[in-house]
Amino acid sequence: MNRLYDFIRRHPTWVDSLWAAFLLLMSSAWLLASLTAPDDTTGLPYGPKEQIAAIPIALSMCAVVALRRRAPEKMLLLATGTGVAQVIADVEPFPGNFAFLVIIFTVASRHTRWASRFALAGSLLAPAIDQARWPGPQHDLTGQIFGTLFMTLAFVMAWVLGDSLRTRRAYYSQLEERATRLEKEREAQAKVAVAAERARIARELHDVVAHNVSVMVVQADGAAYVLDTAPDQTRMALETISGTGRQALAEMRRLLGVLRTGDGGKREGGEYVPQPGVEQIADLVEQVRGTGLTVAFKVEGTPQPLPSSVELTAYRIVQEALTNSRKHGGPEVGATVLLRYEPDELRVYAEDDGRGAQRELYEDGGTDGLGHGLIGMRERVGMVGGALEAGPRPGGGFRIAAALPLKGTD
Repeated sequence: MNRLYDFIRRHPTWVDSLWAAFLLLMSSAWLLASLTAPDDTTGLPYGPKEQIAAIPIALSMCAVVALRRRAPEKMLLLATGTGVAQVIADVEPFPGNFAFLVIIFTVASRHTRWASRFALAGSLLAPAIDQARWPGPQHDLTGQIFGTLFMTLAFVMAWVLGDSLRTRRAYYSQLEERATRLEKEREAQAKVAVAAERARIARELHDVVAHNVSVMVVQADGAAYVLDTAPDQTRMALETISGTGRQALAEMRRLLGVLRTGDGGKREGGEYVPQPGVEQIADLVEQVRGTGLTVAFKVEGTPQPLPSSVELTAYRIVQEALTNSRKHGGPEVGATVLLRYEPDELRVYAEDDGRGAQRELYEDGGTDGLGHGLIGMRERVGMVGGALEAGPRPGGGFRIAAALPLKGTD
């Protein structure tokens, strides 16, 4: 049954041609009946001229049914012309006139407005023309009116059914278009989400690698310098390098866990590892002090619970600021870190008294290969709805100030 339905759907013209052949058979039977019936038989052509004229009229009506879906507007015009010829040739209504109902339904189901309106007008006029041209034998006015109304209703119903089909098709088409549009929007949103997640992972990797590797480089240089003269200091430096490396690996595993699990990713070895926050800033400062950088750390105000996004942002800001101080501050640079708790925001200040960084490092956008740390800072601060200021200090050195609202986004 499904195969038959698929065949019919793929070959509509063949189906219409079968109906046209059936209509031609009925019309032929009607015409043959006229050859043997008395001349005064109602509903049959009663003269040679009418019988000859009925042949092309019947063929035209069958063509209308066969080609109604291939060229509906042209078939409507053909049916109209055939109807006019039928009236002129005085060929009374016959089975082939069923094609009028078929073409009216077909045209009304399409989106050509002029053809649909033309078919509706024909539906209203054709029954009246039929009654005026071929009145009933009783010449009963009431019967003629009733017959006209009945035929008009049949023609109008054919048009209404076709128009309803057109409306339903348009509705389904809109649903499909909307579904397609929503699918494209979902794909676009997914791509945006993927890009945002990649940017976040890139920021995390930059902060983790830049800070820890710089610490390891400083310690390795110091160990190499005192390798022969101070073995104890060398051992301490190597221990610092080892601890820093493990810390970097742990944070990178956490980031890889985000990519693997997709659940907010705080797993390492089957256990949840918390993201760094403001409580770990003190440990960070101690680690940086171990590299030889003098850092003053102070907390003002009353500490209070913070959203995890704000805590991570504050930690990364301090981490990046101290890394930049160590990289660009020059020898004997000193740094200051201040956390100030205010009623509606956390302020983070990080500054040094060194020679400062290049101007390209703190301008918006940075330069290719430079300034990614500060660009990442601005992105992080923007994600929690905060504000960031970064630039040289008036008396020398570099200063970073961030205001992070306490109602951050987790």
